[in-house]
Amino acid sequence: MTVQPSEPTVRAFVEAINSGDRAAFDALLGAGATMSDDGTDRDLRSWVDGEIFDADGRMDVESESDGGLGLIAEFTNSTWGSMRTRWRFTVADGKITRFETGQA
Repeated sequence: MTVQPSEPTVRAFVEAINSGDRAAFDALLGAGATMSDDGTDRDLRSWVDGEIFDADGRMDVESESDGGLGLIAEFTNSTWGSMRTRWRFTVADGKITRFETGQA
């Protein structure tokens, strides 16, 4: 069963990934947004290209916590296949300023 995140900006993030809509995704990011993968800070643009948009990334959200700012999701892309992942978001004024992901 797919869960729709209750936090509107996070829900739009998942929808942008699943529809392959890079413009919608970029519009959700705050100025200077940052991210980390498995505890290591990464260059957001190159990570998003390599893991999501150039690799047909998709998220199937299993559960949420903290009002939709925390997710557990099955993440699939053409590079790594499917894996259970955790996501944590910082949202300010309707923009994602940071997200952290890694294997769950």
